[in-house]
Amino acid sequence: MYNENLLLAFCLTLFAGLSTGIGSALAFFAKRTNTNFLSVALGFSAGVMIFVSFVEIFPEAKHSLVSQYGEKFGVALATLALFVGMLLAAGIDKLIPNHENPHEPKLVEDMSESNSGKLYRMGIFSAIAIAVHNFPEGLATFVAVLGNPEMGIAIAVAIAIHNIPEGIAVSVPIFYATGNRKKAFYLSFLSGLAEPVGAIVGFLILLPFMNEAVFGFLFALIAGIMIFISFDELLPASEKYGEHHLSIYGLICGMIVMAISLLLL
Repeated sequence: MYNENLLLAFCLTLFAGLSTGIGSALAFFAKRTNTNFLSVALGFSAGVMIFVSFVEIFPEAKHSLVSQYGEKFGVALATLALFVGMLLAAGIDKLIPNHENPHEPKLVEDMSESNSGKLYRMGIFSAIAIAVHNFPEGLATFVAVLGNPEMGIAIAVAIAIHNIPEGIAVSVPIFYATGNRKKAFYLSFLSGLAEPVGAIVGFLILLPFMNEAVFGFLFALIAGIMIFISFDELLPASEKYGEHHLSIYGLICGMIVMAISLLLL
């Protein structure tokens, strides 16, 4: 089952990671940040992740673990893995200082007004921060596609959307510091490669041991990671970019689209 979806899993993870380039390209052609677009898009991404985590991923994780360990211990193990995923995401986030964190909302017009040395440092550290954040996201997308391709596609799209402002956070300061569009775009693209690297690591390390129990634990772990990302990063950033209602509208739309796609698929 898992081997059949390997190529699709890697391709979708690569797509999600390299979408930082979309943000980079948007930034080059915009003198001002379209904050309303980013607000709705980030809210939408959060809605997809939250809905699929609670409605599909965690229940599937429980089902897998209960089938191996029984009702009581299986549910307990799934719940433990869920919170371990949240703690893992929180730990990674703590490694990145707030002022270097790519999830902190930044405007194109504000970043262009700082001095070049500070801008270059901001861009480089944002690229490193994104690489650190994207590694577990890549693993999450990869494992999700292996287990359920339809659900994995939705997760890949949600992560791709939330990678767009990350691309802006890398490319804009480097471009204004150096005047070199190619270098800015290249570094933005490169930072997104951490996502498929996470997929490769998942393939090399986890696949030989993949069974129903490992799959269930990983799925619950992924749900925890995505729930934390949604509540700690996506929704706060969405609200800071735009109005509160735009963020919530995006959130609800993301949930509706995810619900419809799961019903149709």
